[in-house]
Amino acid sequence: MIDKIKKINLNHSFIFFFFTNIFCILLFKFNNLNISSILCLFLILSIGVSHGSLDHIKGKKLLSLFNIKSTYIFYIIYILTSAAVVITWILLPSITLIMFLIIASYHFGKEDTQFLINKRSYFTKLLYFFKGFLIILAPLYFHFQETIAIFKLLLIDNEIFYSSLNFIETNKIIQIGIISSTLSSIFLFLKNFEIKKFVIFLDYFSILILNYYLSPLLAFTIYFCFLHSIRHSISLCIELDQNSLINGFRLFFKKALPLTILTGVFSFIALYLLSNSYNLDNVILKIIFIGLASLTFPHILLEYFLEKNEK
Repeated sequence: MIDKIKKINLNHSFIFFFFTNIFCILLFKFNNLNISSILCLFLILSIGVSHGSLDHIKGKKLLSLFNIKSTYIFYIIYILTSAAVVITWILLPSITLIMFLIIASYHFGKEDTQFLINKRSYFTKLLYFFKGFLIILAPLYFHFQETIAIFKLLLIDNEIFYSSLNFIETNKIIQIGIISSTLSSIFLFLKNFEIKKFVIFLDYFSILILNYYLSPLLAFTIYFCFLHSIRHSISLCIELDQNSLINGFRLFFKKALPLTILTGVFSFIALYLLSNSYNLDNVILKIIFIGLASLTFPHILLEYFLEKNEK
């Protein structure tokens, strides 16, 4: 199964790199083409969010390891964790954002690369973090002011926070971070060297190309939906049926649909409530990033505890 996942993910990196270049060239040529933020929201709520929509199945598996039969405990803890993230973001937005960016960087680096890495170590985890950190650094490097504007929309109005960002910009710390991310990709490539691990650099250049040509929101949407989420979803499809990827996809679609729809319903309720106070684009940005944070924290915690206890 591992070899099958690895082969499909390798092909996926090549395809994603190819279409990333084609898509960016077309947008650059037809620079009047405007991609609506509503489309970004739809893609994230469907393709993006769905890769975590089997968490209830993993939750049941985790509960069974602790001999807990009631599945309601999982749903209660999961929902309370998500709600706690939203409340914490409202009360302490700067701290919550920084924590989210750190955790998301590690999560992106790990999920996008671990199929190529056999051994686990703390050094490898550090490399995962710096590799995934490129997702955060690239929009800051290519579109600094536009990215800062998104931070402001996420309820962050802290002079110390923005002074820190200005310090980071003027002292080329973003460039140093990108160099560190580049070195992490090189280390991961050379560690237990295999030529097929060259796809690490395909993903690396895809992220840079997306953020060079596209706005931060659109670049993140394409990465999150069509590289990160699809890669994870493919692995889940294979786990559901090792003999048939098509049947695995059918099972995945059926099992993921309820929670995906539920997430969409809550998101559109929030869209309706917030639209009275903010314009549509601003509301969408709040829903996407604060909403993803509220889903990412319990998702990563679940993965961590399941992986730890399965050992």
